[in-house]
Amino acid sequence: MKNASQKQQGVALITGASSGMGLEFARQLAARGYGLLLVSNRLRELSQAAENLRKDFPAVRVECRCLDLSAHGVARDVLSWCDEMALEPTVLVNNAGMFFMKYLSPEILPQADAMMALHMETVTDLCVLVGERMKARGQGYILNMSSLTARLPAPGIAVYSASKAYLKSFGRGLSYELRPFGVRVTTVCPAAVDTGLYPLSARLRKILRRTGLLWPPARLVSRALRALFRGRRVVSPGLVNLLLPALVAALPSRLIDRLGMRWIGKA
Repeated sequence: MKNASQKQQGVALITGASSGMGLEFARQLAARGYGLLLVSNRLRELSQAAENLRKDFPAVRVECRCLDLSAHGVARDVLSWCDEMALEPTVLVNNAGMFFMKYLSPEILPQADAMMALHMETVTDLCVLVGERMKARGQGYILNMSSLTARLPAPGIAVYSASKAYLKSFGRGLSYELRPFGVRVTTVCPAAVDTGLYPLSARLRKILRRTGLLWPPARLVSRALRALFRGRRVVSPGLVNLLLPALVAALPSRLIDRLGMRWIGKA
């Protein structure tokens, strides 16, 4: 349990904080003494997460808000909520994400539109709106979650990998704009992480974790926060980040076509 006498370090705004990596970011930042502003679209899970965090870290203020972060313009609603409580985020963690592996079709467009809004529009808006206030204070930290797939466009994840590539490029560019004002921006590009985002069987999940292809959330979040507070611009942890892109680049395009059709069940 957190020592109740520890001084609060600042306030961390975390999206997608009801489970998985978002909840782990909340736990590790609370352990560092940060107050928490948690946002997610899953009300029950979010409320339970906030309650557990308050019990484990009684010296830390924990507030939560249920919002659909794929809605257009929602970033201003997040900022208005912060203003209502007179809390200024000193750390922003853009972690919320969604995933599907399907060939694109007109039927899939609503999911694709939601993904693009969540991964790109809302992240961009939050970075600009919160980043402007960090600039005025002369200090702040922004962490954006990209992915190894930013370097691996593939069948079934065309929109996912493209949106993650945007985050990687945007994050690096933004880091150059904000660093002269004392604001650090870090983009994290992990390989697979063991969360509910990927629908894997228990057996396969266990095998992937043993081989190091699937990282535990606590390990990834620890690496990400260390990179953030050290001022790293982009971090791509793990051996898979070194080996897999080169391996995929060596595959013939026709083979990738066939594998995609087979894996995703297209005849």
